[in-house]
Amino acid sequence: MKKEISSYQSAHGLKPNCLSFGEVLAQSFAVIAPTTIPASNIGLIVALSGNGTWLSFLIGLLGLVFVSININHFASRSASPGSLYSYIVKGLGPTAGVICGWSLVLAYLFTGMSVLCGFANFSSILIGHLGIHPSSITLLALGAGIAWYAAYKDIQLSAIAMLWMEGISLVLIALLCLLIWAHKGFALDMPQLTLEGVTPGSVATGLVLVMFGFSGFESATSLGDEAKNPLRTIPRSVMGSAILAGLFFLCTSYIEVLGFRDAGVSITKTEEPLAFLSQQIGMGFLGDLIAFGALFSFFACVLGCINPAARIFFMMARHGLFHSRLGAAHSSNRTPHVAVTMCSFLTFLVPAVMALFHIKLFESMGYLGAICSYGFLTVYILISIAAPVYLHKMRKLRLHHVVFSLLAVGFMMIPVLGSVGIPGSTMFPVPEPPYNVFPHLFLLYLLLTCGWFFLQRLRSPRIVVEMRQGIEEIHTRFNDRQKL
Repeated sequence: MKKEISSYQSAHGLKPNCLSFGEVLAQSFAVIAPTTIPASNIGLIVALSGNGTWLSFLIGLLGLVFVSININHFASRSASPGSLYSYIVKGLGPTAGVICGWSLVLAYLFTGMSVLCGFANFSSILIGHLGIHPSSITLLALGAGIAWYAAYKDIQLSAIAMLWMEGISLVLIALLCLLIWAHKGFALDMPQLTLEGVTPGSVATGLVLVMFGFSGFESATSLGDEAKNPLRTIPRSVMGSAILAGLFFLCTSYIEVLGFRDAGVSITKTEEPLAFLSQQIGMGFLGDLIAFGALFSFFACVLGCINPAARIFFMMARHGLFHSRLGAAHSSNRTPHVAVTMCSFLTFLVPAVMALFHIKLFESMGYLGAICSYGFLTVYILISIAAPVYLHKMRKLRLHHVVFSLLAVGFMMIPVLGSVGIPGSTMFPVPEPPYNVFPHLFLLYLLLTCGWFFLQRLRSPRIVVEMRQGIEEIHTRFNDRQKL
């Protein structure tokens, strides 16, 4: 069996059987980038959810646990670089798979763009203390360039770098939050616990950015070729990253909102909330360390987004959906180097254009983060629908599988409703500009990309057959390991 799997992996040209469980988990954690939420982005979520921020994170956590269960019906039975794109083709067919593939590409790339803005913003602040003020485009190019090199060179190098950068930052933030809570006398914050001033609409609207915070927890599924024992390590990474990140977000958001209570400064206006709180308790040096950790976390997330986005382009190209060059692997590095280069360039290009139009990096981070959430929500809903269909085809569907599917879809519809709103409703109002435009832009993107796929089908009907055959071959070769 080991020989057969190695042969299958080598057929894609990627580096086989090289990533341990910790390194696979690091991929998911790097895209989630849990450090960046408490260190920088929490103010954007509090501005929407207020005292219900912790509840938005709790709902997001519960929803994604159910989504994880549905993903793992596939991940425990097969593995490939195609991530959820391959799974949805297997469950719902090529058209749904293409919608998933394009949604994932947008989601990973826009997540990378958003955190690249965060990297440039944090770099600007830290370097500014030294009296150096490089342009935003220079910092964007630096972050994207280094990430490109690591992704181009070696997936194992990428994973180890992400593991260390995230791990150190998380430990420092956990320590600081514990000190902040101790400084407050381990108090219970009643405005948060009683949801003072919170409406269902504010919690639902905040869930859009909460989904951005969790986004990418499933990205380990793109390492099917490179992971050791993928039918065990990938499912554990998917579920583990969602739960660990959710608990971390719950605790840190509650403590930070409590820390800013009566501080005289609004958390929604603070770009470095942990740095401010560390100074309030006389531990400014710890805030400085976390700021550097957050900087590396932003970079790790950029790298973590380029890796899965490139592998989805890689697999879709091998199925005839893109130019065949995108499906090429580097002969010595064993990475999808052409797809990596294209994804890195796109990740730099969009924020650079926004900077040329004088849009602040902090604002760009919020805009791009909101847009990427729609891609992830679309994929999470599709995979939750695909799972029971897939199990039914194998005659293994049970009632609890349907229940988990419905719960996952139901939870994901809450941020969808919050992002779109109901005209005239006070409970779920239409978001303020420009956020009210983003759902329409995403739908336009899907119409254009799906239209392109239908044109491809008309010109070459064989493309659908090749997609099915390619996915079926991958799943067949892993069927013997489904009980592991």
